[in-house]
Amino acid sequence: MDEQLFFKKLNNLCTSEEIFYFLRSLKVMSDTMASAALQRISEVEVDNSGLKDPEGVLENDVFRALCFQFEFECPRLSNTGLLSALQALTRLRVDPQSSLIGSLLSESEERLRRGQLDTDSLCALAESLLELEGPSCVTLQQIVNQLQEKDIEKWSPMEIVMVYKILQVAVGEGKQYQNLLNRLNVVTLSIVSQLSPNFASIILNSLMVLDQTQAVSLVNALYKHSVKHIPYFTDDELVNVLEALLYFGHHDQIFTEALETHIPKSIFAMHPQTVSKVMEYCCKKMILSKPIFDAVAEGFISDADRFTTEQIAGYIIPFGTLNYLPPSAPSLFRKLESVLHTHLSRFQPHTLLNLLHSCVLIQRYPLNFLPKIFSPYFLQKLQAQPPGLNRVVTSQLTQLFLTVTLECPSYEGPKLPPKYQGKAFPTPHSSLDVHLHKRVKTGLIYLLKKRIYFASKVSTPYFYTVDIEIKLDEGGFVLPATQCEEVHRRIALCVDGQNRFCANSHNLLGEEAIKQRHLQLLGYEVVQIPFFEVQNLQNCRKMAEYLHKKIFPHTYG
Repeated sequence: MDEQLFFKKLNNLCTSEEIFYFLRSLKVMSDTMASAALQRISEVEVDNSGLKDPEGVLENDVFRALCFQFEFECPRLSNTGLLSALQALTRLRVDPQSSLIGSLLSESEERLRRGQLDTDSLCALAESLLELEGPSCVTLQQIVNQLQEKDIEKWSPMEIVMVYKILQVAVGEGKQYQNLLNRLNVVTLSIVSQLSPNFASIILNSLMVLDQTQAVSLVNALYKHSVKHIPYFTDDELVNVLEALLYFGHHDQIFTEALETHIPKSIFAMHPQTVSKVMEYCCKKMILSKPIFDAVAEGFISDADRFTTEQIAGYIIPFGTLNYLPPSAPSLFRKLESVLHTHLSRFQPHTLLNLLHSCVLIQRYPLNFLPKIFSPYFLQKLQAQPPGLNRVVTSQLTQLFLTVTLECPSYEGPKLPPKYQGKAFPTPHSSLDVHLHKRVKTGLIYLLKKRIYFASKVSTPYFYTVDIEIKLDEGGFVLPATQCEEVHRRIALCVDGQNRFCANSHNLLGEEAIKQRHLQLLGYEVVQIPFFEVQNLQNCRKMAEYLHKKIFPHTYG
């Protein structure tokens, strides 16, 4: 049979039975045709869990006849026939110690030694060796050395992708092959527009693993190319892309808009792990996308019973971090309470703490689960597991305790023992904007005439730090900051720079929202000074006018 016709018919067959039946009808076929048949069998019979029907494939008489031919005709096989057969048989989990694999491997390594293998054959051999012997295989270095001598500009996209995968697995960060990587990065940049979604995803993942932070132009090009492929990525491919973008620090509105179009339409078909990665991307980049978050909430309500504990946390924590309640919030948190009751014992201590802490940021109080959190047994488990009781963990525990004290007076369960309470809350996301703070202080001096009438970065007995504090007496007059007697009112100025808000938004982050809520409950008059209200105030006088109107509205004018 003509080879082209053979390949066309072969690719239309979807089971090993169909392929064996087809092969029985042929009297003669070339080694490339026979190896292509083995490749096709591996494609239809091997999935993530391995060979679907080992006995039905490996014991089939046609399969055994093919193996016999390949073993005893090794020296006469073409490079394509030899390496394709080795690749397919490796994927089909044929015994690595068998004489068949030994013969094919021995012949392949001999041709490698003689320099007879082209790029495609070198890549196929590397893939087989990685499967059979792992990254420590010494022959891999010979393969990479020979690849360095090839003309990269003539490689196909498939060959480029295969070389990236080899370098990723075989040489770790690949510093000893950086020259090869530099050449590969330059050539890849010129063909980005030709890459399929699968190839773009693989290359981004390899660049991340190989720490190619200097390949900025290539990463940018792949990132832009990925935007139009978002609807076509598989779950695993989209996870690869998101992980790479997080690693390289990329995000922009166009990519977010593409996700906003895709996620709501696909949420019920997506794997929970992929959705968790999308939420992690949004959370780390501070992207509050209501279309994505609303769709994710609906997905959680529908399918949360089948999620792992990590996926449950992955779905919910970003709502607290970014301080957002979706329209379906009542149903969402009823579902969360239900799955927590069912799976509570399966949660790792730190995962459970992160989850419950994120809930109180948005005023959803897990009162039924706090007795467990504040129990000595749970606290000891927290301490025993990494990262232990570091500052972040103790601040989460303390903030939970402070929340139920201030916001849930009806709670009568166990309290957090004093030895587990932190001294201050770290603010990893919402630290003070020094430039904005300086401008506000300058405006206050202009308004109040002297620096003594306000204090900066004031520590309170309640673990929070006030950006600027102003004290007033009973008549409403401003007192010196150091005076402790006759203080009737305390004003807490929250100088909220851009880093205290979600990206491109006026929505406060959860950790800042709870701080301002608690300061108010503790007796402070909270006055928010957000960056977007003062960024266009051009001089000190205008800042002072703004502060006068904001802090002392009754005396303004």
